[in-house]
Amino acid sequence: MMDRLASFGNDPSDKPPCRGCSSNLVEPYIKCAECGPSSFLLCLQCFTRGFEYKKHESDHKYEIMTSDFPVLESGWTAQEEIALLEAVMDCGFGNWQDVAYQMRTKSKEECEGHYMKNFINNPLFSSTLLSLRQMEEARTADTAIPFKPTDDPPRPTFDSMLSRDMAGYMPARADFMEEFDNYAEWDLKDIDFVDDDSDILHALKIAVVDIYHSRLKERGRRKKIIRDHGLINLRKFQILERRYPKEVQDLYDAMRRFARVVGPVEHDKFIESHALEFELRREISRLQEYRRAGIQSFCSATVYERVKRVREEERRKRTMLVDVLQYIQDGRACQQWLSKQAAIDAGITPLVTTITTSATGRRSAPPLNLTGLPGTEKLNDRERELCQVVRLVPGAYLEYKQALLNECRRQGGLRLAQARALIKIDVNKTRKIYDFLIKEGHITKA
Repeated sequence: MMDRLASFGNDPSDKPPCRGCSSNLVEPYIKCAECGPSSFLLCLQCFTRGFEYKKHESDHKYEIMTSDFPVLESGWTAQEEIALLEAVMDCGFGNWQDVAYQMRTKSKEECEGHYMKNFINNPLFSSTLLSLRQMEEARTADTAIPFKPTDDPPRPTFDSMLSRDMAGYMPARADFMEEFDNYAEWDLKDIDFVDDDSDILHALKIAVVDIYHSRLKERGRRKKIIRDHGLINLRKFQILERRYPKEVQDLYDAMRRFARVVGPVEHDKFIESHALEFELRREISRLQEYRRAGIQSFCSATVYERVKRVREEERRKRTMLVDVLQYIQDGRACQQWLSKQAAIDAGITPLVTTITTSATGRRSAPPLNLTGLPGTEKLNDRERELCQVVRLVPGAYLEYKQALLNECRRQGGLRLAQARALIKIDVNKTRKIYDFLIKEGHITKA
């Protein structure tokens, strides 16, 4: 509707002239319904004379273009609706005195009441905007693969790429290859109820079975959370997380533990609302920065941003130079570095190909602080030291460790190449984890 109303503007220059006399069109005017794709418009005088031009003939179907009709409520024509929206856009929301002055035909109270009723508090208008947004998201989203309950579900082979992407989930059985509390059944495998059991022994066996049932309930609860929140394909879930800014990603990580309390829709709405709040706060901060800088138009803001980027780049270059000069203490290494740069600038292969780490000013990354990270309490002192040096979070280390243990147990041994194929991280980190597990006796070389 808004696209159609946009053609009824106040400014005559917004509409093309009459094709017959080239005069500015004044409502009502005529639009040919058969000529296209460009609009063929005629004033009433040319239409009554039966004006014809090229493919346009006087007996074509036509439409009478006018904005003198109500749209949202009686007493407000389409022309006045457009004028009200343009006045609010020009004068600002809440400045109803200036809005009424620009409209001329309505009072301050009429403008405020009509706008609040039809554009702010109108549930039909809000639902229309929501449906338009959902249609746009559905149009731009990736096309989903149709799946019916009668279809044959995928059956990924063990240790395949699809199986790793699905975290070992087997759709045909609706189970994971390795469940939560995977060895809970071991406590029951040797229990046998016989008639000559004493009362205490019989009660003990019943208690063990009850404990096993509670562990099964916990397993089902966790599986339901994983299914409801779409956590089976972890890689796709992580890609969706990366679309948020860094600050919202940190909030996502902090609030993930509360996802089990609410449903997936409520949790996603909570995160989306905070993402929107973050975007609004950032936009407000940007506008406040423009105001402090004395900027009054968006054209000036564009120039300001360009100059600001140039200034930041120059400051970054000066900081890099200061860091290099600060960490270069060896005069011989400094001379080697300058000779290498001079050879590169001259297009000659430099003779000096290596420079010590102290000469280049490169600093090793500080140890990772494990305070408060999930899974830290499950590590011993040596494993904590490894995670700090390698800069690996405890949860990821425990996952990699378990994967290597399972593969070593299945193969009867494990080679470094197999470990690198199993763990898709930096090869140097994989080697350190592999050597550590070998040294600790958790796995054996093949």
